[in-house]
Amino acid sequence: MPQRNFLQYLIITAKGLAMGAADVVPGVSGGTIAFISGIYEELIQTIHNIDLGFFKIWKKEGFLKAWKQYNLSFLAALFLGVFISIISLAKLITWLLDTYPILIWAFFFGLVIASIIYVGKQVTIWKMPVIVALVIASILSYLITIADPVGSPESTWFLFFAGFIAIIAMILPGISGSFILLLLGAYTTVIGIITEFGEGITTLNSTLFFGALSKLSIFGVGAILGLKMFSRVLNWMFKHHKNLILAVLTGFMIGALNKIWPWKEVLQYRMSHAGEKVPFIEKSILPQHYQGESQVVYAIVFAIIGFLTIFLLERIAGKKVTIENE
Repeated sequence: MPQRNFLQYLIITAKGLAMGAADVVPGVSGGTIAFISGIYEELIQTIHNIDLGFFKIWKKEGFLKAWKQYNLSFLAALFLGVFISIISLAKLITWLLDTYPILIWAFFFGLVIASIIYVGKQVTIWKMPVIVALVIASILSYLITIADPVGSPESTWFLFFAGFIAIIAMILPGISGSFILLLLGAYTTVIGIITEFGEGITTLNSTLFFGALSKLSIFGVGAILGLKMFSRVLNWMFKHHKNLILAVLTGFMIGALNKIWPWKEVLQYRMSHAGEKVPFIEKSILPQHYQGESQVVYAIVFAIIGFLTIFLLERIAGKKVTIENE
């Protein structure tokens, strides 16, 4: 594993900050940021290498030897940045969604449209199995967005499942963990829990802190298990059936556009843990049928900004690959 000094670890933490910011926003992948910043392969390899052998080395040669051999300083520096970024941005995202819901969802919509193009154009050969995979994934994803939720987004098993699935974003560039949470209907819940966790720290409110920590722990356990289970399978698929897996990812994003559509009609509400009335079941409607100011022009502008954000990230990634190949 590479030997690094303190400054180099600070740079890794800065890259973690960028990854965390990306993971908070649906449509932008932390995996893509890892790829652009040149740490993707080391991240995946380090995660792959983590196993129970760590404890054997710890017992025989000491904790520091095990820590160094498993490159855990790299992971610690990276995830410190991810953690700080997510905690810092979650409150802002929560406030923006409450205050400017149409504009923020329009921005997310533009992000995902661009992500569909970005991932889809990486398919090199459109054979029939690839096209079928795209169609099936699109239909399945859409059906998930219109299905009645199978449980409260704050329930223990649902948080565990959301963490288990959303961690895919850490493994594959091009798909966002926040996007997966949106698809599952857990995005606003998880962002809310992270916001509470941050508020518990800043206000020294132990009740708020430990309540949020317990929920984040459940989400985190699901993410860790998902990471270990998915990493080898998805990487194998990416190496041996790249076109197929890219088509599936593209299809999931196409079908999920319904979930991110800015104009919604609330069909059913639920009570949150704080006793607040929040939307539970919604359906997409045309802007002219929206109850309130539809803000169509502003929504289009924000969607374009979201689209251009992914476009610029793609250009940066393309330049990086070109430089590496020279």
